[in-house]
Amino acid sequence: MIGNLFRKISGGEKASGKPAGKSDPKPKQGGKSSNRGPNAAKKSGGKDQHPHGGKRHHQRKRRTPDAPKKVWTLDEFKVAPREGETRFHDLDLPLELMHGIADLGFEYCSPIQAQSLPHTLNGHDMVGKAQTGTGKTAAFLLSIIDDLMKNPIEGERFAGEARALIIAPTRELVIQIADDAKALTKYTDLQTHTLVGGMDYGKQQKRLQDAFVDILVATPGRLLDFCGNRDVYLDQVEVMVIDEADRMLDMGFIPQVKRIIRQTPKKTHRQTLLFSATFTDDVLGLAEQWTDDPRRIEIAPKSVATDTVTQHVYLSSTEEKYTLLYNILKQDDVESLIVFANRRDECRRLHEKLERHGISAGLLSGEIAQNRRVKTLEGFKTGKLKVLVATDVAGRGIHIDGISHVVNYTLPEEPEDYVHRIGRTGRAGKTGTSISFACEDDAFRLMPIQELVGNGLKCVQPPLELLDATPAMGPRKPRSNEDRPRSGGGGGRGRSGRHSSRDSRPRR
Repeated sequence: MIGNLFRKISGGEKASGKPAGKSDPKPKQGGKSSNRGPNAAKKSGGKDQHPHGGKRHHQRKRRTPDAPKKVWTLDEFKVAPREGETRFHDLDLPLELMHGIADLGFEYCSPIQAQSLPHTLNGHDMVGKAQTGTGKTAAFLLSIIDDLMKNPIEGERFAGEARALIIAPTRELVIQIADDAKALTKYTDLQTHTLVGGMDYGKQQKRLQDAFVDILVATPGRLLDFCGNRDVYLDQVEVMVIDEADRMLDMGFIPQVKRIIRQTPKKTHRQTLLFSATFTDDVLGLAEQWTDDPRRIEIAPKSVATDTVTQHVYLSSTEEKYTLLYNILKQDDVESLIVFANRRDECRRLHEKLERHGISAGLLSGEIAQNRRVKTLEGFKTGKLKVLVATDVAGRGIHIDGISHVVNYTLPEEPEDYVHRIGRTGRAGKTGTSISFACEDDAFRLMPIQELVGNGLKCVQPPLELLDATPAMGPRKPRSNEDRPRSGGGGGRGRSGRHSSRDSRPRR
């Protein structure tokens, strides 16, 4: 949710760096800003003719933002200076962008924003280490929006040409980033597009033809599909963001990302921002390949979310796990709960059991069709669903305030995933509870998690009331087609073939 876009900073946490434009300046030139100009596109010979023949797309009028009832000024958004913190007022952001920030009610930068924006607003590349929930999404979105607004395109534009590209590993994360971008660009005429697998290709294609592509947020597989079909062109990208690079590595997306980057301008002619929750040798190697003299920012996780999350580890047998989960759900303080499991088949079985016990539950995993996943997330956000059963891949992009409990039905194989899981609760100033089940199969995963968290997670026997026998289950529900596992992946492979020249593209 948009509440995770920024993070209010309480006293005592200092943000380094001066306001943009006052130190460490790097002019946006030499291609790092716009690659276009008044003469970037050749004019066609006929009024409605494509330069290489055929009817071209008419250039459509850009969307005019809804005009406020009165002219908005910064006088309506007063924020007092605070020692050791950076206000958004201090960054010389466009008025329309400040209006969007004011609507969201945020006043001071989080540490990742305060440290990165003075560099990125001046055109520098950046490699940032930051966990989810630190405000990194706003850190790169603010820089992108500022750049696009201060460097408008002169001359004719072409359908499908992206100005800013954001690549993220999961569909949910793509949709979340796009929602945040739309909230920030509310008072501008910038257009945000999303490309994700599992959604109707034709609808996404039509929108690309109907509106300019200022900010493009996409998963790697679906983006390559559109590039291969010549529906999207990346050789005019001015700013590129690679989010959650470590997760890209884990999911095997790096070969696809490399193919995408080869279609963008060379690194000296674009601005590149790379974010990762961890700085492994592989991540740093990729950063060296893809960025040009980057600034490096590291934000240490704040006691790994333990300040706002109460953590429990219950020793149990494999057979006791579902009984524990059912009885936890029946407790009065459980308002909404996410249960994580490592495998898709395990998530399916859990979801089925919960539904047969009359518990409103949704399922999120890579095999569920995207339109169904969107409906499930919406149902969970609105309270229609009390429980969400998810894998790590699907759960990485869940940013919803108000989740009271997280249950680790199986401990994750990677310790960092434990941090991401429990970080789904205890957000936006609220407290939360995480409960992990540790059976004999989970024992070897526990020690690395304890070392990462650093507070010596204590394993205890579960309270006796959580081991009460569960009632009989209802009959199995027949599966609808949209609930059946899909036989392929969410995104296809990009088709081979090089782009035609820019002059052969449909103009708008």
